[in-house]
Amino acid sequence: MKISIWTLLGAERLPTESRGKLGIVALLYFIQGSPPAILWEVLPVYFRLHGVSLRAIGGLRLLELPYSLKVFWSPMVHRYGDRRIWVAACMLAIAIVVGILPFLDVTRPGWTLVTLLLIFTTLSATQDIAIDSYTVGLVSREEEGAANGVRASAYRVALVFIGGGMVFLAAIFQWIWLYLIATIIFAVLALSTFFVPRLDLPAQAREQWLAGFVGWIGTWRAIPLVLFVLSYRLGEFAIGPMVKPFWVDYGSSIWPDKAELMTQIGLVPTTFGIILSVVGALAGGAFISRYGTFPGVWALGFLQAVSNLGYALVAWADLGRFGLYGASVFESFTGGLGTAAFLAFLMNVCQKEHATIQYAFLSSVFSLTGRLVGGVSGLGAERFGYGNYFALTFLLALPAFALLPWVKGWIHEDVIINPKRRILPFDNDQC
Repeated sequence: MKISIWTLLGAERLPTESRGKLGIVALLYFIQGSPPAILWEVLPVYFRLHGVSLRAIGGLRLLELPYSLKVFWSPMVHRYGDRRIWVAACMLAIAIVVGILPFLDVTRPGWTLVTLLLIFTTLSATQDIAIDSYTVGLVSREEEGAANGVRASAYRVALVFIGGGMVFLAAIFQWIWLYLIATIIFAVLALSTFFVPRLDLPAQAREQWLAGFVGWIGTWRAIPLVLFVLSYRLGEFAIGPMVKPFWVDYGSSIWPDKAELMTQIGLVPTTFGIILSVVGALAGGAFISRYGTFPGVWALGFLQAVSNLGYALVAWADLGRFGLYGASVFESFTGGLGTAAFLAFLMNVCQKEHATIQYAFLSSVFSLTGRLVGGVSGLGAERFGYGNYFALTFLLALPAFALLPWVKGWIHEDVIINPKRRILPFDNDQC
């Protein structure tokens, strides 16, 4: 039996035009994932190697609060200009910031570094608004499963290419050259947005942005939705900032040579790990295309939460390199599954003509508690130890699942089940 990439994506039923849209989605989310590759994959390793404390590394995650506040300036992106211009301008400015970073003294983080990182995250958050809005408007309901697998995968490919590449090459090249190469790549990505077709919002939707938002969120039904979005990725955000420092601290006893340690971090949790998360995201998108968004949200999300216990077992039982490898593999693959499910949920509950503000609101909500928890993650790891803290992050992920009965009604998923047990969503552009 011949299996194509479209079959793996759950997109074998989609027309050629839809497959072209998936290519556009892949480019946009590679662009979106490039700045976080610096924030999440490179800077924790870079700071730890320069002697920055766990407390300070975790605290710097508070500078990512613009991702949680972007809803406040999303109306500006919604009302004015071409969304491609917003993406290009933000990426060019981000490229400049990345080019400045290696010339700063990070051994004692000061206000200059803090300000620069705050500018960086604000630009990245603004770019996210434009990309998410464009994508929700571009993709039809029947394309959402495959599109969310692609967007989660492309995002992670950026983490591999930019983040894993820089960490891996740090064993060979000086950091300054790596940051300058990243600057050039970011500038090229900014220019590539002009190859994406223009997609305009209706004039009425631009003018009536407030009515569209209030009418969508202004009921009691929004309370469980907001609570669910707040808590669904809490465990992931809590463990994320401490994974790479754990590799540095735990791995230093396994690989005493710093160059070998850097190679291991660049290959396993970063490059190979993110490749596995890409596979997981594609598998998650295919699962959702076949079985629907709601089954994906609870089944795939729970697997992602359980994966946090893998690192806890490594720390508690001192499982060595192979235990570390196993925890990384499980966490990376299930992370892709859970992300694809959550992205599908966010896209599904938004109205296409008002997606700029609605999606910005939801993504701001889910990242708010995440940034705050991430900001104190270093304190938690220092206070409880790595093993106990990683177990605690699993418990933080559980409350969201108790809310599932109340959020199910938000999911637009009229389905039929055929004899092959495939679930086919009807197309409807309204939530």
